[in-house]
Amino acid sequence: MLVLVAPGQGAQTPGFLTPWLDLPGAAERVGAWSDAIGLDLAHYGTKADAEEIRDTAVAQPLLVAAGLLSASALDASHGKGRTAFGAVSGHSVGEITAAAYAGVLSDAEALSFVRTRGLGMAEAAAVTATGMAAVLGGEPDVVVAHLEKLGLTAANINGAGQIVAAGTMEQIAALEADKPEGSMKVVALKVAGAFHTHHMIPAVDKLAEAAQALSPADPELKYVSNKDGHVVTTGADVVARLVGQVANPVRWDLCMETFAALGVTGIIELCPGGTLTGLAKRALKGVPSVALKTPDDLEKAAELVAEHAA
Repeated sequence: MLVLVAPGQGAQTPGFLTPWLDLPGAAERVGAWSDAIGLDLAHYGTKADAEEIRDTAVAQPLLVAAGLLSASALDASHGKGRTAFGAVSGHSVGEITAAAYAGVLSDAEALSFVRTRGLGMAEAAAVTATGMAAVLGGEPDVVVAHLEKLGLTAANINGAGQIVAAGTMEQIAALEADKPEGSMKVVALKVAGAFHTHHMIPAVDKLAEAAQALSPADPELKYVSNKDGHVVTTGADVVARLVGQVANPVRWDLCMETFAALGVTGIIELCPGGTLTGLAKRALKGVPSVALKTPDDLEKAAELVAEHAA
């Protein structure tokens, strides 16, 4: 069984969208999305520097647009569409990409919703200087207890020996100076706030209001939620979880446990791929994967589909 996954914030790099815009119809599609949400996605995906695309209000719509664009190209490369996959999931903002691919939201709804999400979370992040850092290695219980002692939140429990801490910049600095027992290192992330913590509560209300304009359908694939790794069967529940998840921890470890329980035999990560397939290589040993970084990766992805399609 194949699982399709979509990366979250921090996966973006300068110019990563450039080769994808050379695909037939891609530039026109991205242009229409840009006009609809009032953000020049092509500019930010091709010419903007790292600091510009670190902005939450930019990064989140850019990542969803790249995910949707690469998903369309992937479907065209193997010709099986959604039927190739047994399950879909996304990490943090990637959940919106996953919801669109599963048929819960239209592409237009997904881009509009993520635009609101990015703006709301950027506004919440501006209240206090906050950030995130990945703790690599160590026993999970020990790491989480250490974070709590420093006043930090375990915002992303990613499995494969990675837990992401979130809090004020002072708390992040304290973590860098005093890493948990047994951990190898602490790596600051390219994000502009303490996402998936109480610092993001103001964004929840904005998303709840935006959600009222959506017309969600029930997912056409098994949709695995960041909240608890459960398979969500109704569109209304998917949207409710998307709203609340911005202020609650991402449990990617539980998502991967669900993939294993469902019988995953292959994983494809949408553009800009690499982060989630990297985690899977350590947590789901022996499961082949392909990360879509450029259109050159589509051929390998199509081969994986041919071998493992549902």
